[in-house]
Amino acid sequence: MTDPATPDPRRPLTVVIGCDTFAPDINGAARFAERLAAGLVGRGHEVHVVAPNQRYRRAAPGIETVEGVQMCVHRLPSVRWPPHDWLRFVWPWRSKHYARRVLDEVKPDVVHIQSHIIIGRGLAYEANRRGIPVVATNHVMAENILDFTVLPQRITDAVIRWAWSDAERTLSSTRAVTTPTRKAADFLEATIDVSDVIPVSCGIDKGNYTPDLEPRAENRVLFVGRLTSEKQIDVVLRALAALDPALQAGFDIVGGGDQRKSLENLVHELGLEDRVVFHGHVSDEELRRLYSRASVFAIASIAELQSIATMEAMASALPVVAADAVALPHLVHHGENGYLFTPGDVDELAARLTDVLTADADERRRMQQASLDGVAVHDINRTLDTFEALYRGEPLPE
Repeated sequence: MTDPATPDPRRPLTVVIGCDTFAPDINGAARFAERLAAGLVGRGHEVHVVAPNQRYRRAAPGIETVEGVQMCVHRLPSVRWPPHDWLRFVWPWRSKHYARRVLDEVKPDVVHIQSHIIIGRGLAYEANRRGIPVVATNHVMAENILDFTVLPQRITDAVIRWAWSDAERTLSSTRAVTTPTRKAADFLEATIDVSDVIPVSCGIDKGNYTPDLEPRAENRVLFVGRLTSEKQIDVVLRALAALDPALQAGFDIVGGGDQRKSLENLVHELGLEDRVVFHGHVSDEELRRLYSRASVFAIASIAELQSIATMEAMASALPVVAADAVALPHLVHHGENGYLFTPGDVDELAARLTDVLTADADERRRMQQASLDGVAVHDINRTLDTFEALYRGEPLPE
């Protein structure tokens, strides 16, 4: 990897963060970028975010309030990807042009791209031409993006191969590559020719959540996230239908996505209309309330590179039942702060939910405390310390 001159460690940095998804989008990559940008501003750095506009026009750089902090956001003309309910993208052949304009105007010390797809690729190419250090964080699995196409499988496979080849070209030109977990780093190193990928947690501010260690008055399962196929929310619904009716368990689903209508139809088929609530997108205050009243957080996803929602649940002192897939076992330790189950196994998920919902008060409190203890290492300040070191080319903190 290239290693241009490092910024002066004695002064605040000017950082350009390139995002292919950012507020008002609601997903893990966008939320990470927002918290990273806000945290850096809070530490005195000058931050410029480059992200898609919500319509096809270039907006003049403007000050936006993100995570309660003001920062400069450069909104680029974008078009919506029709198969997806919110995804927008910049025309690929325009990304370098926009990158040149931003970098010539801002003259940053470092560029931090959040994906190699379009905006990140253009910024990385132009930053390298100018000798500006580039740090890349990979939140992307090409296979997940292709879930939203209607291409034949043969063409889909070819596009996936091309996408990973494109990722290799971009990521190999950066000072450092990070992913949210060690397992995600191993996956990236095994998939493309890139080495020394650094696991850096997306991080959360535990102070934003309200742990409640008291027994619950009712059994409520909670899921927070995009309603998309890889989240496998249908598996949770089928497990809910398999629970002992005496548990009277309800299910709160927070988030939006292209699968909502099919999930609502499944709820009707399973006869769960009086037990399942689709909340859609909610305010931060309402989300905290739902975390605090839930009995258990359930996630059946097979494509999590970390899962900010799971960390939020842990910071809210919830036991978690999660699919034993990708990075979720880094957060959920079987028998400690919850349970893992075989991905897609409805009966096993139902059994593990039953274990949590029927646990006595002492056992439940033990799992809750294990969640609080386990999420401590994901404090956002550790994440910010690490990225500041990467930006400056300094040794990483322990």
